[in-house]
Amino acid sequence: MLDRSKLLTERRLPESMDLDRLSTTAAVELMNAADATAVAAVAGVRAEVAKAIELVVAALGRGGRLIYVGAGSSGRLGVLDAAECPPTFSSEPDMVQGIIAGGNAAMFRAVERAEDESGDGAAAMDDRQVDDHDVVMGIAAGGTTPFVHGALARAKERGARTVFMTCVEKFEGEPAVDVVIRPLTGPEVLTGSTRLKAGTATKLVLNQITTIAMVRLGKVYENLMVDLKLNNQKLWDRGARIVGMLTGLDKASAMRRLVEVDGSVKTAVVMERKRIGKPAAVELLKQCGGNLRRALEAG
Repeated sequence: MLDRSKLLTERRLPESMDLDRLSTTAAVELMNAADATAVAAVAGVRAEVAKAIELVVAALGRGGRLIYVGAGSSGRLGVLDAAECPPTFSSEPDMVQGIIAGGNAAMFRAVERAEDESGDGAAAMDDRQVDDHDVVMGIAAGGTTPFVHGALARAKERGARTVFMTCVEKFEGEPAVDVVIRPLTGPEVLTGSTRLKAGTATKLVLNQITTIAMVRLGKVYENLMVDLKLNNQKLWDRGARIVGMLTGLDKASAMRRLVEVDGSVKTAVVMERKRIGKPAAVELLKQCGGNLRRALEAG
C-alpha cells in the first residue's frame, strides 16, 4: 500500500492540534484563517489556470467537451460545476461533464472503494468516447487517486488534452498531462479532510475555468449572463432586468419583449438596439456566432 503520510494534505496543522478543546468561536476563527490560505494558493497558480482555460476554450470552440473526473469531494465538485453550466450559459448538457468514481450514487453517499480502481477510470473514458476534440481534467486533492490516474492515462491515449489538479507537491508516479494546477493549500484543520481548504481551492479553480471559458466563447456580454436559460420565475426576472439594462426598456416592456422571443435575452436586446424584427435579429446573431457584442457592433 502506498505510504501517503508525507503528502501535504495528510500532514497535521500545528495551529489545530487542540481542535477538540477549542470553544466554538475559536474553532470558527481558526477555520476562517485557514480558509484564507486557499484563496492565496489559487492566486499562486493563476498562470496554470489560464493555460487550462485556453485548452478548454479551444476544445469547446471546435465542438469538443470539458470532462471533469474525480472521486469523493473532488468528484462531486466537478459534477456540480458541470451541472451549473447549462442553466447559466445555455450550454449543451454534454459540453461540460462530471464523472465521479462510483457513479451517480456516489454523489449522495460515499462509495470510497470506487476511487481505487484505475481501470474504472479508463473505462469511463472509453464509455464517453473521449477523443482529440476533448479536454479531460482529473481532480485529486491528495494526488494519488487511481481512478483519476487511470482516466487521465486513457484520455491521453485517446488523444485528449489533459489537466491534473492536485493540492500536493510533485510526486513520483504523478500523471503525465498537458497542464498541472497545483494550489498548495497545506495541511487541513481536520487532518486529511480535503473537503476543507483543498475543496475550497478546487471550487475556486473550477469556477474560474468554466466562467472565463464561457466568457471567451461569447456567452457573456459585459458582466451579464446573456445566455442564461429562463426556466423559473427568478431567471425570467433576471432576464427582464438584463434586457432593461442593455436597452433602456422598463421592466414590463422588457418582459413583454422576452416573451415575444421565447426567453432569448440576446434576441430581445438585438431587436431593440438594432430596431429590427425577430427573424432579422435571430439571423444576425447566427451570423455572429451567437456573440451579442459582435451582433451589436455589426454595421
